[in-house]
Amino acid sequence: MGTVGILGGTGPAGRGVAVRLASAGYSVVLGSRDGDRAATVAAGIAPRGQGTVRGATNEEAANCDLVVVATPWDSAVATVSALRTQLAGKTVISMVNALAREGRELVPLYPPRGSMAAQIAFALPASTIVGAFHHLPAAQMEDLDSGLNADVVIFADDDAARESVAGIVNEMPGLRGVVAGSLSLAGAIEAFTAVCISINIRHKAHSYVKLAGLTH
Repeated sequence: MGTVGILGGTGPAGRGVAVRLASAGYSVVLGSRDGDRAATVAAGIAPRGQGTVRGATNEEAANCDLVVVATPWDSAVATVSALRTQLAGKTVISMVNALAREGRELVPLYPPRGSMAAQIAFALPASTIVGAFHHLPAAQMEDLDSGLNADVVIFADDDAARESVAGIVNEMPGLRGVVAGSLSLAGAIEAFTAVCISINIRHKAHSYVKLAGLTH
């Protein structure tokens, strides 16, 4: 098993991905601008199986074999740009959504290049960008006893990279990786997160995406 770094991983979404990656056997480095805070957060994560989670700085997390961007959308580009050298030649997973709250709903924001994945791809020209983990309820991800049985929609321009990420997702308990297509789908996939969260707010629920009719 390789190592996976999560930039900005101390929030609920990052913690959920971390515990399920570690439960699949991966060594996870939970990154943060504050390494001490990351260490404290990581100490409270209890994966099952042979994997581990430890806290560190974003710089240390960027040195892992595979890197996930879990920062808030408005700091994602600055964070990855500062780590461009460490991230060169690697697959970088974007789970970033640009959203704003309006009343009881979240609405999507559209960055200049149409999606956060495209913004990150432009900032990291020597990396391979894959989108994943957008529509997942963070509380259910973090709770391994939640009964989560969700599909993870995956997109990238590099076929080998997206298939590799789908394979990793399939190893994570409660998740199935579904390859959707190219980076051109990023805007629509990211924006749909606003729909998922708004439904959950309105119905006081923790629903998630499950695609029926697939044969594998």
